[in-house]
Amino acid sequence: MSQSQDLRDFLNRAKAAGNLRHVAESVKRDYEMTTLMMDLEKERRHPIVVFDQVENSAFPVVTNILGCRERFAEGLGVSADEVAAAYANRIKNRIEEVKITENPPCDAHCLTGDEVNLYDLPIPTHFPIDAGPYVTSGLCVARDPESGVETLGFHRMQLKGKNKLGISLHSRQRLWEYFRRSEERGENLKAAVVIGVHPNIALGSMALIPYDQGKYGAIAGLFGEPLQVADCVTSDLQVPAYAEIVLEGEILAGVREKEGPFAEFTNYACFRSTENVFQVNAIRYRENAFYHDITPGMSSEHITVVAIQREGDVLNALHQTLPNIKAVHAPFSACGLFHCYISMKKIAEGQPQQAIYAAFAVDHNIKMVIVVDEDVDVFNEEEVLWALATRLQADYGVTILPQHLGMGVTLDPSTDELSRTSKMGIDATKPLSGFSPKIEMDERVAEAVKRLHRYVK
Repeated sequence: MSQSQDLRDFLNRAKAAGNLRHVAESVKRDYEMTTLMMDLEKERRHPIVVFDQVENSAFPVVTNILGCRERFAEGLGVSADEVAAAYANRIKNRIEEVKITENPPCDAHCLTGDEVNLYDLPIPTHFPIDAGPYVTSGLCVARDPESGVETLGFHRMQLKGKNKLGISLHSRQRLWEYFRRSEERGENLKAAVVIGVHPNIALGSMALIPYDQGKYGAIAGLFGEPLQVADCVTSDLQVPAYAEIVLEGEILAGVREKEGPFAEFTNYACFRSTENVFQVNAIRYRENAFYHDITPGMSSEHITVVAIQREGDVLNALHQTLPNIKAVHAPFSACGLFHCYISMKKIAEGQPQQAIYAAFAVDHNIKMVIVVDEDVDVFNEEEVLWALATRLQADYGVTILPQHLGMGVTLDPSTDELSRTSKMGIDATKPLSGFSPKIEMDERVAEAVKRLHRYVK
């Protein structure tokens, strides 16, 4: 079914459902918005919040768009518990065609040359440890200078000047490789940064796909129709058509400047950076544009999008070689990235180990995989820990890969100076026979007793 690819339509639906709140009082750029959002995080509340008045800016700030699974469920048109499976299925259904939108909304305002002034945007300083204001929701678009394939991905960007952002390519993935190839040629890498897009675009940007394929085809698969794009005005790039704000420019070859520290999703300050520089040549934005800010640090909006992608991609990998996989969970406690819980119906010994190695092969960021039986809810960490406590004997259930064999993620402060990490796989499944039965209630009695619940409400 066709659906709008416009963030504004998504926000209108959230408002109608009572999931959007406005802060009418003026707020400071430094710390205030982040502090409020982290207070809500502690209360496990995840409303979309619009700050109507931010000091010294005409742009309202919207945050927590990606703050919970229900938000992605709304974007995909499924229930919250179906999000990872829906992502896993649709991300494979690529639609290579794009639909070019003439006169996109962001053409309402176009600033170039001396008119470019990033300080007009309400870019916040989020935490006292941060080196300065940071763009946190920016999705950077660029093309491989060799193949022409496009990419779209999140990268932190520090405000350095009226037309300059520090950008870190620490993921060492597509954008880093595209820039490396461009710099080898002595050329700047043309790029554009989009701010304020539909959640499906944010989710699809995380997809792990072959390097000879672009991200737009995968994103279109989530919508079930061609991605609507618009041409840039200073390069031959195309960006999502309904972006609230577009920054057009180039990542400069041969230029490095200190960037960071920054409060990362690990809940630690990260001083590591590739220290690249993005020069902004044009700013385009919609009438009454929203500035989308993702609260950094260990916040739900920073982590949930990563976790859903991880779950979906691991599900796809497991389904290629194993039957009876029930669920995959990338828990918040592990920043949505480092740990993976897998539940399965084991029908042969050795299958949990097969699942462990398949998960490790999906992404180098995964440090620990725990496999449990199908009766364990992997979305309930108490049940996972119960399975560890009662079904695991470490001398034969734990497999450790030494640090020098495992590539890790630069943002993990426990990795070595080369970003290498050890990895651990845990088989917490029962033997196929001879194990103590789990205590269960009689299903008929449980149904009958529902009539009594009204007395204890």
